[in-house]
Amino acid sequence: MYRAAPMEWQGWFTLGVVVLTLAGMVREVAGPDLVMMAGLFALAAAGVLTPAETFSGFANPALAAVGVLFVVSAGLRETGALDLVVSRLFRGARTEWGGLARICPPVAAISAFLNNAPIVAMMTPVVLDWTRRRGLSASRLLIPLSYSAMLGSITTVIGTSTTLTVAGLVLKAGMPEIRFFELSPVGIPIALVGLLYLQFVAPRLIVDRKAPTEQLGERRREYTAAMHVEPGCELIGRSIEDAGLRHLPGLFLVEIERAGRVITPVGPDEIVQAGDQLVFAGVVSTIVELQRIRGLVPVSDGEEPARLRPEHRMLEAVISPSSPLVDQSIRDANFRTVYDAAVIAVHRNGRHVPGKIGEIVLEAGDTLLLQGAPGFLRAHRNSPDFYLVSEIPGTEAPRYERAWLAIAILAAMVITAASGLYPISIAAFLAAGALIATRCINGRIARRSVNWSILVVIGAGFGIAAAMEKTGAAAAVAGTIAAASSSLGPIATLAGVYLMTLLLAELLHHNAAVAIMFPIAVATAAQIGADARPFVMGVVLGGCCAFASPVAYQTHLIVYGAGGYRFTDFVRTGVPLDLLCATIALTLIPWIWPLF
Repeated sequence: MYRAAPMEWQGWFTLGVVVLTLAGMVREVAGPDLVMMAGLFALAAAGVLTPAETFSGFANPALAAVGVLFVVSAGLRETGALDLVVSRLFRGARTEWGGLARICPPVAAISAFLNNAPIVAMMTPVVLDWTRRRGLSASRLLIPLSYSAMLGSITTVIGTSTTLTVAGLVLKAGMPEIRFFELSPVGIPIALVGLLYLQFVAPRLIVDRKAPTEQLGERRREYTAAMHVEPGCELIGRSIEDAGLRHLPGLFLVEIERAGRVITPVGPDEIVQAGDQLVFAGVVSTIVELQRIRGLVPVSDGEEPARLRPEHRMLEAVISPSSPLVDQSIRDANFRTVYDAAVIAVHRNGRHVPGKIGEIVLEAGDTLLLQGAPGFLRAHRNSPDFYLVSEIPGTEAPRYERAWLAIAILAAMVITAASGLYPISIAAFLAAGALIATRCINGRIARRSVNWSILVVIGAGFGIAAAMEKTGAAAAVAGTIAAASSSLGPIATLAGVYLMTLLLAELLHHNAAVAIMFPIAVATAAQIGADARPFVMGVVLGGCCAFASPVAYQTHLIVYGAGGYRFTDFVRTGVPLDLLCATIALTLIPWIWPLF
């Protein structure tokens, strides 16, 4: 029988910290980053971890790769490259079911040959954009996005760092290497069944959530804005419904001005044509999103398209009683000439102001939606003409002329990482540097794009996993379960190893789980006289097919905050998938890799 060495007090203390940390996240006493850091520093304060061990997780290449991939993703978004992807990937999809069918299979297929974390990091903003335009909840698609990437990654040895970790341990132990497609006979059936689960079962289990920014609510300051459809606009030839302009959050398409006539109300089957002016009424955030659509530009006070250059920003300014603008129309005040900014829309007393922009007579307290140069905020922040001037975040114009350059940089990153020329962390840093050097993204936006809370959770998780391994806590618990199951026969022993790996993968980072379980699996196989290969495969698949904990794997962490999820959302959707994958794996493993 395999038995782990008895634990000292440090092991019991570590188990207690892990239990309390998990309980804190389940009860949501604070954000996951704060709870994980509290657990990590409790271990450090007790002397379980040295200072170097406490912070070692933050120097892990996997954490660095996730962090810099946020920059790469932002570079693709700022150039409009992601808009090109979403317009093709989701074209024709109008419903949540259609969106799942369009995104899950391609993501799974790509994840077989690329690390799944960058794929999810790249696709998350694509899903957010598509659901926002369709008036759907992103939470209904982001968990399937993460799961589909994980399902695809188990079909080859390079799909995820978890399989690569076991492959390295196999070579170190002097065993035959895991071949590139050795996992495919089990991985492909799991992936296919898992995708069917995501398409037909998961939608019944995923709760409709709102991201934190949506939960806080937006100021209901409404504007009326006209958008000009330029030749070459991606919306030309598409119906209002198909273009995603019918269910925009907080925004209503009032009318279409076309060749001197007005179309109102606008039906869902109305076809967008070049030269149309689409008049919208609604909240500022969605108006800002409209100007990110290529070929759709706002109409300014001069009744002409106001093309937003990369250096321009959208701002809000409130007119003061002493302003010379009071009682003048926007056109008569020569607003664009005097202030070097174009008025896009006007808001007054809780409602939008109808009519042509240039003909609106301004009053004290009016809020103007402006498009201006970066110097406007600096020049007029303390001007007596305005009560308040503020920049609307995220309104930089996409650099569409660099979209294909950004895609080429992404392709180079993928090729160099997939070929093994560079590890994904180095390839991602080179890609981010190339995006900044070619002005696809500037340094300010690059710094702002990094989600630091996700990085904190990952870094702290590595530290806690190190404590579990160092103190023998994980080995003692896993060894006890493996020893208990060995008396029930070889299949039960294999199931015990798989399920214990799965449990550890749900509690810790997947890489830590397989590293801990690998020597236990090999020793257990030796004790019962079985071949170690099927037990090693049980560790690989058990460590990869863990879907129920949002904090144990990078792809879950990437979508966790973006979808506004709770811990229990992953448990509700992931546990059935865990059991489904376990059933398939434990049925096929002994058949493909005989136990004796």
